[in-house]
Amino acid sequence: MALIVQKYGGTSVGDVERIKKVAERIKHIRDEGNQLVVVVSARSGVTNELIARAEAVCANPSEREMDQLLSIGEQETIALTAMALHGIGVPAISYTGAQAGIVTDKAHTKARIHSIDATALKRDLAAGNIIIVAGFQGINAEGQITTLGRGGSDLSAIAIAGAIKADKCEIYTDVDGVYTADPRIVKNARKIEEISYDEMLELASAGSKVMQNRSVEFAKKYDVVFEVRSSFNHNPGTIVKEEVASMEKVVVRGVAVDKNQAKVVLSDVADKPGSAAKVFKALADANIVVDMIVQNVGQNGVANLTFTVPANEVSKATRALDPVLKELGGTISSQDQVAKLSVVGVGMKTHSGVAATLFQALADTGVNIDLISTSEIKITVAIAQSKADDAARAVHTAFGLDKA
Repeated sequence: MALIVQKYGGTSVGDVERIKKVAERIKHIRDEGNQLVVVVSARSGVTNELIARAEAVCANPSEREMDQLLSIGEQETIALTAMALHGIGVPAISYTGAQAGIVTDKAHTKARIHSIDATALKRDLAAGNIIIVAGFQGINAEGQITTLGRGGSDLSAIAIAGAIKADKCEIYTDVDGVYTADPRIVKNARKIEEISYDEMLELASAGSKVMQNRSVEFAKKYDVVFEVRSSFNHNPGTIVKEEVASMEKVVVRGVAVDKNQAKVVLSDVADKPGSAAKVFKALADANIVVDMIVQNVGQNGVANLTFTVPANEVSKATRALDPVLKELGGTISSQDQVAKLSVVGVGMKTHSGVAATLFQALADTGVNIDLISTSEIKITVAIAQSKADDAARAVHTAFGLDKA
């Protein structure tokens, strides 16, 4: 008998018929003698609908009230899934994130998990129940509902798997694994059988929408091996696990594109010790994630600082930096319609020529590069959004990822 944690995404539970099919899949696995904790997302489209309603009644809804509102999407799904299991004779009980013992920090809409008290989960598992947990949510020390941000249901599942020491963690979604690129953009993209935490983390942070990067971080920290697979078939998925030596034979594992980016430029900022610290502390205090950063060589006591942020956070970044610029001087401007393209692979650590191949492929496609950043296993470039799809296809081919 195995203890299994499963997570079903919004498309997997998108309507009543799909919820019934998920229930049948869960029953089949239970009938094989396994214990299950099942984490579910809100039905596909529900979260966006709730956000639209909030914005219709208030231009800038408070983050606390947004958490109150958005948490109901998953609560609907857990109850319906439990009822679907009851309807086919399977004992099941639903839990909100708070009832499941998920305790977070105080950051509304982007909360981080502090701890999980799995006492109640273990008790009801021992009693023979399948546990259905609302993903994406928890509760802070003050008893306030919090949400974990987009993709938070993946994080909920992996965190619970770590807390109860599950034998397996399966992330069910509308794709049957992790691909070398987005198959909707690159028709020759191939499914990857296994990938390291670090590669998956870099792909997730670079724009791959299969997994949320915080989920992968958590899995790596607590050594939770998980599989990404489809809820619409029974095909094997992609195993995400610790790096092994054989993985370095593949120089580039995949190509990722993130079109939801904007470039922010701070011009003529005082070029002195502490200026950058003040800028990025203000952004951190506003919970804004910054990615690519470039600072030019200062001249005449001033310098320019350029970085990328999610496109929907430009206004928030501007508000956060206004008081800083009053102190340091300078102006702020932004450019949307920016995309990040990244190539990722642990083999980069032991192979040369990756940057040359990438830049030549972009040049041959007529793509200009705005910014460049690198890590040990990733190279990322900022390019025009309109060129992103063509660039992804060219780079995918240049690194031989079209071929098995």
